[in-house]
Amino acid sequence: MLSLLILVAAGAALYAFGLRGAWRWIYAAGLTASVFLLAFVAVAQSFLKVPALHALAPTGSEPPFGAAEGVLLLLFVVAGILATRRFHPGVRRAAVTA
Repeated sequence: MLSLLILVAAGAALYAFGLRGAWRWIYAAGLTASVFLLAFVAVAQSFLKVPALHALAPTGSEPPFGAAEGVLLLLFVVAGILATRRFHPGVRRAAVTA
């Protein structure tokens, strides 16, 4: 449900507001957060369904599960910051030719 609300805000930023002003970073951060939530669920499901991972964290409250989710969060925070700072729609960069 949360992912859907985030995608609605990102969709509004893209289609209703044309990525103008603050809507540019709302779009980039929203998409990053939405993909993070999907990845979070994928890791949680992996610990439930993959026997080797399930043996490491049978209840989902053990340190290996927390470490995996922590690393995932750290990666997405870095990716979100980079995406928010570097996303400039409509700016085309010249191709580098050797």
